Formats: sequence, structure tokens, C-alpha cells
Amino acid sequence: MRSKRLTLIAALALLALAALHPSAAFAAAGVFVVLVLTIHWPARERSKKTDPDVRAGADVWPDRGMKAVLEALQEPALIVDRDLLIRYRNPVSAVAFGNMALADPLSLRFRSPELLASIEAAIADSVARSAILDERRPIERHWLVEILPVPAYQGLQPRFFAVLFHDRTAERRVERMRTDFVANASHELRTPLASLSGFIETLQGPARDDREAREQFLKIMREQANRMSRLIDDLLSLSRIEMRRHVAPQSRVDLVAALGKVRSQMQPLADELGLTLDFVEPQEPMPVLGDEDELIQIFANLVENACKYGGDGGRVELSVQRASERGEAVIDASVRDFGPGIPAEHVPRLTERFYRVDAGASRSKRGTGLGLSIVRNILLRHKSRLIVDSVVGQGSTFTARFPIATEIPANSRQNLETSYF
Repeated sequence: MRSKRLTLIAALALLALAALHPSAAFAAAGVFVVLVLTIHWPARERSKKTDPDVRAGADVWPDRGMKAVLEALQEPALIVDRDLLIRYRNPVSAVAFGNMALADPLSLRFRSPELLASIEAAIADSVARSAILDERRPIERHWLVEILPVPAYQGLQPRFFAVLFHDRTAERRVERMRTDFVANASHELRTPLASLSGFIETLQGPARDDREAREQFLKIMREQANRMSRLIDDLLSLSRIEMRRHVAPQSRVDLVAALGKVRSQMQPLADELGLTLDFVEPQEPMPVLGDEDELIQIFANLVENACKYGGDGGRVELSVQRASERGEAVIDASVRDFGPGIPAEHVPRLTERFYRVDAGASRSKRGTGLGLSIVRNILLRHKSRLIVDSVVGQGSTFTARFPIATEIPANSRQNLETSYF
């Protein structure tokens, strides 16, 4: 009775830890399982009688108390015997790995040599082991697997082993994104740097006394230096935004006023490209909680992209209006172009760092590949999201959807507090 009470207290503590600190709970789960097995196993050994087994007269596992403990875990857990036969699987493991029959060999489901070798090593010396399991099908998953011997009665050799799976897919994905980001950033910087180095070498050698070549090369070098400067500026901007992404701004901003500033700011670019930049301005204010400078940065990026890549339609349109999403009032601020549109297969990846639909066109138009990633991160900070609608041959519409803030009197637009920091 006392052991059951201790088990219940420990289980409640683990569940509370999981709610507050999931990562710490994963590490505690293995220790907790061993603790519970240690408490329950001796009592089970003293009281059990010889039971017929599934195969070859081995013990059947687990008893009711230990089964309840493993079923409470939020990650897959298996019990195998010394012959690598499955003696128990909790409900989560069935969801993660499909239905596995009791007494089936573990190798029927898991073909990873590293995992099987680690389990065999744990069985051979009755010492806890760990392994990495990478699965590609049916979906990509990455697991940290712990193999723990189940304590036996009176110091006997363990006959059963707990195999606990901790999902590390999200962590691996973040690590891959970080690695890709560093590689892409290095590549983007190396290209103009190599160009600069080549032209400097030429100017110091064959073109030393060629005035015309010198002027031409210096112009190209300035363009490459400006490209590096834009890229570094965007990298720093993205880093600053990501650092405070989880701090929502609390200032009230009227999107009508903000978009008016964006139109004025981007009008010279539209004029240079021979485009009409329209703003469908509503008569009522459109209040959101935000940082005005960041909101202007969002729509300046979107308008610049529309002018550069959707300018074939001759017109770019800004608009803002009230809408509804699942019964909640929202504000949609949109930038629409009437250009070539974006093929559907590219749309889901547009906000990835350095992703380009046409890399050559992007670089020729002074794009860094970071604009939409910056937009996405600013919107995350504003508890908002980006919606992209595009039809090839008809153009694209990028809509930022914001939760609506408290109403702002029409005559108070110029007096708003516009910066959180």
C-alpha cells in the first residue's frame, strides 16, 4: 500500500513537471520509470506464481501497477526481454510506430543497426545505454532512445529492459535551419566578396593604366559593396527582430496612417519603375497593437517586392479593411500586384531565409532573400500572420492579418504612441 502511495505521488510530480518544463520532464521520465520498477518488482516477485508465457516459458510483463505507470508517459515506451521480444508497448508507441504485436521480435519494426546494437549491449552487461534513431518514413522523425534494465528481485540478472523514446525532431529541425542559415549567409557574402577581390586584382595588374576599365570596374565594385551592405543590414535586422519576437508590442497604431507613410516612402521606387502605386484608403481608422516602425518595415518590404517582381502588371495596390476570422474581428492589410504570379509549389517556402523563386532575378534586382523572413518574424511578434494568394498570370496578394485593437478616435491619429521600446 505504501509503495502504491509513493508511486502515485511520483507520477503526479512528473506530470506537473511535464506541464511546466517539458524538456526536463523527458530526462526525469527515465529515472522515474526505473524508480517505479524498483518499487514494484520485488513485491511482484514475492507474490507471483509461475505463469504460462507467450513463448518458451519466459516471464510475462508487466503487472497492472507497472503498466499504469508506463501508460501515463507522454512518449513511446516498450518493454523487451533478453531475446529482443516485445513484452509491452504503451498507447503512445502504437501511434508513433504502428501496431506491434506482443512477442514479436523488435527487429520486425526497427531496422536501425545502431539501435539494435545498443539494446543488445544493454542486455549483455545490464547497463543503461542510449542511441539515436532517425526515421524517414512515413514521415521524418528523430528520436533519442534510452535503454534501461528493469531491476530484478534479490540482485538477479535483469530479464526485461525498458526502451524509452524521446522525440527530438523539432530540435533537429532547428539545428538544421541554423546550419543552413550559416551556410547560406556565408555563400551570399562570399559571392560579392569574390567579385570585389577579382576586380581589385585586375586593377592592380592588367587594368592599372586603363582609365575606362578602371571606371567600369569601380562602378561594379560599388554595386557589390552595396549588395554586401544590404545583406548585412538585413541579417542584423532579422537578428534583432528574432531576439524580441516573443515580446508583443503594446502601443496602438493606426494601419491607415502607417500605410500612408509606406506609400509616400515607396513612391519614388514606383516612379522609377514606371508603376502606379495606389492606396485604397478607408475613411475609418484601423487600430492594431504594434510597433509602427516594424509595421512600416513589413509593408515597405511587401511593396518593394511587388514593384520589383510583380511590376509587369503596371500597378501595385495597397489596401486595409476589417474582416472576420472564426467569429473574431481582424484587420487585413494587403499588397497586391498584377504581375506574373508565383507557382503554387513555391508559396509555402516564401518566408524561408534565402529562399528565392528565381535566384538570378532576385540578385539582379538587389534582393537579399531575407525580406519575407523579416516580415514573418515581425508578424509573429505582433501575434499576426501572412496570407499569400497567387495565381500564375494574374498576380499575387500578400495579406497581413492582425487582431483588432481598441478603437481609436479619428482625430487622434497623429497623437498615437507608436513605439514599444
